[in-house]
Amino acid sequence: MRLFDTHCHINDERFSEDRDDVIHRMHEENVQRAVVVHDGISPIDEVYALTENHDFLYAASGVHPHDASRYNDVIEKNIIEWMTFNKVKALGEIGLDYHYDLSPRDVQKEVFARQLDLAYTLDKPVILHIREAHGDATDILTSQARAGRMPGGIMHCYTGSWESAKTYLDMGLFISFSGSLTFKNAPKLTEVCKNAPLDRLLIETDCPYMAPVPLRGRRNEPAFVKHVLLKLAEIRGIDPEYAAEETFKNGLRAFRMEI
Repeated sequence: MRLFDTHCHINDERFSEDRDDVIHRMHEENVQRAVVVHDGISPIDEVYALTENHDFLYAASGVHPHDASRYNDVIEKNIIEWMTFNKVKALGEIGLDYHYDLSPRDVQKEVFARQLDLAYTLDKPVILHIREAHGDATDILTSQARAGRMPGGIMHCYTGSWESAKTYLDMGLFISFSGSLTFKNAPKLTEVCKNAPLDRLLIETDCPYMAPVPLRGRRNEPAFVKHVLLKLAEIRGIDPEYAAEETFKNGLRAFRMEI
């Protein structure tokens, strides 16, 4: 069973004391690919060095909606340069977050649209963070699509409804499930998982956040992505080995990686 954690933050300081052990556990659990997500603002050197030192690790970089107020031409120039690096496979995570509103909503929308357009220009998939903002996100994505400038991408840590998911699937996006799929109070996600085409589904940890059942309350890590996979297989009534292989191949397609 080979696994693909399509979204992790093992560059986070919460892994600074035992990052090598975390990577060792990834190997033990057969996590054969993982994308480490960079914030798009700080220097990318440490993240990129991590991916260069480990063949199975890749990177993404983009400005999170929390930091949209910090976006400027210099940061954009840096992102453009980083997107040329061999192991940087996507622009993200970008999007809208109306739960915390750490940046004004109008600024979030402007920066989201700007980064979407940048991704299209650079021919990079995007990693989308949309929280409590599916209406505005759909409007912006639809506008990009109508203009013929819609990049491919991933709905990261999806928590929306099946109705919203259908819209995103129609746009050609992948749906990625995190540990929230394993939570008891996740009927919307169960519906999405049951109904979405299997060839558009991904798994992730979003570590150190969102630890899955039965590990709630612990620091999450990529080795735990297996629990998300097992829940996905249970919901769909399919063999876990088959689910693992299909989601692994989906990850390769989403990030345009070679086998």
